[in-house]
Amino acid sequence: MAKVAINGFGRTGRNALRVGFECEIFDKVDFVAINDPGFTPEMAAYLFQHDTTMGRFKGEIKAESDGIVINGKKVKLLTEKNPGDLPWRDMEVDVVIEASGFFTDANKAKAHIEQAGAKKVLISAPAKNEDITINPGVNEHKYNSANHNIVSLGSCTTNCFSTVCKVLNDEFGIAKGMMTTSHAYTNTQELLDKPELKHIRRSRAAAQNIIPTTTGASKSTTAVLPELEGKIDAVALRVPVPDASIIDFVVMTEKPVTVESINQAFKRASEGELKGILGYTEEPLVSSDYIGSTYSSVVDAGLTRTLGDNMAQIFAWYDNEMGYSTRLAQFAVFIAEKL
Repeated sequence: MAKVAINGFGRTGRNALRVGFECEIFDKVDFVAINDPGFTPEMAAYLFQHDTTMGRFKGEIKAESDGIVINGKKVKLLTEKNPGDLPWRDMEVDVVIEASGFFTDANKAKAHIEQAGAKKVLISAPAKNEDITINPGVNEHKYNSANHNIVSLGSCTTNCFSTVCKVLNDEFGIAKGMMTTSHAYTNTQELLDKPELKHIRRSRAAAQNIIPTTTGASKSTTAVLPELEGKIDAVALRVPVPDASIIDFVVMTEKPVTVESINQAFKRASEGELKGILGYTEEPLVSSDYIGSTYSSVVDAGLTRTLGDNMAQIFAWYDNEMGYSTRLAQFAVFIAEKL
């Protein structure tokens, strides 16, 4: 059985581990270790069990001197700052989920392989110099275990957006489009006003403002759907909610569309090739209803609009934490099974 570890036990790392155990994703692998220099076993167990956004972990967890025990499974806690110093070779770790946010450049992340001894690295962010970017449901068929050692899963927004783009482009052809994501605030933002020289608007209090900012979603989406290069762009609004986000995609199509034809295309995809990745709803829900959703995107059929024959507006919800973390856990297992 392949062995998997996580580097970085922040929101993404904890949620990937949580969904891996709660949804039995990690039943197919041996999950052996967490590395994060900011944690003690007691703190790791506490934050894993008690989550303000996701609620209490449904299983059992306890701290031990050198790690935590989840549902009877011992997981070692390491506290190395340098990934090259990690004992992956001795622990026979095959796949590392790189979720620290510090090693998104493959030239740094490769220390997990070249120095530490792991076989594969899965980066939980848009990356630089990676072997390939994968969005499950969109281009995982391009993954080649022999050639791809460092893989990026893109971002939560990219996984939502690319899924929507794939369905639209396959069914109607995308001529051009603009996407806006209204994105929940994250730990990279400020609780109260604080200087932020690189992105001045991000210096403002996250929970009290709608903050216009940038997103790499269009660039990452064209990495997995290269046929859309030059056809799509995106911006972001950080909004004062702690979790669950929504994209608003205004698109010009090559083929004529109606509200009904668009919604039917997404409904078919959600029940077919994208089942479990793309959701579809006709319920009049709001953002908090999607907290805990494991889909990459959920198309809100009641919000679909058209103007003329070739212009449409599509909205899709996503839990920017749990949806993405589910794909991360699942794809780590996918990589492990290809070894």
